[in-house]
Amino acid sequence: MHRYRSHTCAQLRKSDVGSSVRLSGWVHRVRDHGGLLFIDLRDHYGLTQIVADPDSPAFRIAETLRGEWVVRVDGEVKARLAETVNPNLPTGEIEIFAREIEVLSAARELPLPVFGEPDYPEDIRLKYRFLDLRRDTLHKNIVARTKIIAEMRKLMGEVGFTEFSTPILTASSPEGARDFLVPSRIHPGTFYALPQAPQQYKQLIMVSGFDRYFQIAPCFRDEDPRADRLPGEFYQLDVEMSFVEQEDVFSTMEPVMRGVFETFAAGKPVTQKFPRIAYDVAMRKYGTDKPDLRNPIEMQNVSEHFRDSGFKVFANILASDPKAEVWAIPAKTGGSRAFCDRMNSWAQGEGQPGLGYIFWRGLEPTMSSSAALDLPDSDPDKIDEIISAVAYENAGGIEGAGPLAKNIGEERTEAIRQQLGLADGDAAFFVAGDPKKFVSFAGAARTRAGEELNLIDRDRFELCWIVDFPFFEWNEEEKKIDFAHNPFSMPQGGIDALNGEDLLGIKAFQYDMVCNGFEIASGGIRNHLPETMVKAFETVGLDRATVEERFGGLYRAFQYGAPPHGGMAAGIDRVVMLLVGARNLREVTMFPMNQQAYDLLMNAPSEASPQQLRELSLRVVATKKEL
Repeated sequence: MHRYRSHTCAQLRKSDVGSSVRLSGWVHRVRDHGGLLFIDLRDHYGLTQIVADPDSPAFRIAETLRGEWVVRVDGEVKARLAETVNPNLPTGEIEIFAREIEVLSAARELPLPVFGEPDYPEDIRLKYRFLDLRRDTLHKNIVARTKIIAEMRKLMGEVGFTEFSTPILTASSPEGARDFLVPSRIHPGTFYALPQAPQQYKQLIMVSGFDRYFQIAPCFRDEDPRADRLPGEFYQLDVEMSFVEQEDVFSTMEPVMRGVFETFAAGKPVTQKFPRIAYDVAMRKYGTDKPDLRNPIEMQNVSEHFRDSGFKVFANILASDPKAEVWAIPAKTGGSRAFCDRMNSWAQGEGQPGLGYIFWRGLEPTMSSSAALDLPDSDPDKIDEIISAVAYENAGGIEGAGPLAKNIGEERTEAIRQQLGLADGDAAFFVAGDPKKFVSFAGAARTRAGEELNLIDRDRFELCWIVDFPFFEWNEEEKKIDFAHNPFSMPQGGIDALNGEDLLGIKAFQYDMVCNGFEIASGGIRNHLPETMVKAFETVGLDRATVEERFGGLYRAFQYGAPPHGGMAAGIDRVVMLLVGARNLREVTMFPMNQQAYDLLMNAPSEASPQQLRELSLRVVATKKEL
């Protein structure tokens, strides 16, 4: 028999009853039932119940066992009594009667619990991550991550892609974030950069004649902490294809991503045909370029109902600024003053002056005044006859309530209700001004209303493509035009558009894949023409010489026959987080940093020794704060 085990802790079944077996694992917990000891033994695969009888030679050692000790157990497989079968455990029909127990490794008192899923301080969890990873949910998340990546690799192979590895030490590249720099010892005073993404390399692979590339690629970005991104590093499914247009990327990658979701969605519905939503439309309808389509709320422009109205705040905004608009955020079932007041308070907590609203309610039927005058004073039967025959004024009618409704009047209030398709018991919230300034807040209000009113169907995966992103944007701080997204994307209209006058109106062949309010992939059709590439960079202030210096490899490659190409990259951490239902990315990453970009387990970053600094020709200069 093997030194440590004949089976794992998840293998044994009722068919193994009578067998002599050997298991090894961690003591998950020990229960004393009147002198009979029950030990749950755990390994990577599962749990098996061990029984230590006082008559067994193993009992003496069993009494000393504590949680998380590592032990070897020899014993006989026996069937559990019917009333003790655990249907929630694959090994729940059997138990092992221990003959011999060997302690392989004892454990000190634990700094955090492993049994169960208690909410424990994150700094302790990350410092003792090797213990945290023993917890059932986190352990399963990490295993699921490996299976999801394996499924991605399988599906990519099935549609003709080949996996290639690209360098980790490379040159700095403008991917939209700050680089991690690595000093060169051999070339003093110079630095490598860790790749923010394999963008240039995967394009060079296309120029080299490899038609379909993918890679599970590590990416490094020296960014400030963000709730939706791990500090330091992350992994992505990186993809590039030759001789393709935008629709070719969609038709190739949509089945791959849908297949990954369907395999791990645990039966939850997954979008079959991903809708294409233009960036401008997404911002106006949802207030974000990563909309959660499970939320049915769609915002609408209702400016004309407020123009020259009695609500002077909005009317004056519309009159004074030609860019100004009023947007409505319809909220079905939100038609109560209490809910509207809560939304208004939330808006004030977000730094806004408030959130205007109207809510609609049904009118009580009222008898016509002429019929009321005909009612006799003393004949009850006659009264009932008249009441049943008279017409009721406002029967089935709906009125708008709230300060806005009073100011703009019944006709405008009813017109808003009709436009938004609202009914008795519904509400609408309103924001006004330059949409570019309030769009993010409006999107947050849409999300808040959907969550508060339980309008979001959380048991499904809704995916879509966001397309037609702006190619350039205005940098107000530096008073110049910048790239809005990936600088290597092809502008729609090509070099002719770049030579035109409406530069901020140019759209890019740039697209994102969104799921349940998270951007899970981003990509584009690349700018593979050298003169178009130079012109695009000149527009943001980089001359030809700078382009040749900073992007020399790519620029030179485009001189020698570059195929039209495009691709995308899907964030593996976010995909896994969505599929396992985790609350944040650290729940699907084996050894993450904390939100301050510090590795509490390995104490990184740490100071370099004087000798290391000398070898790299570096000197640490104290910051002003340190001085």
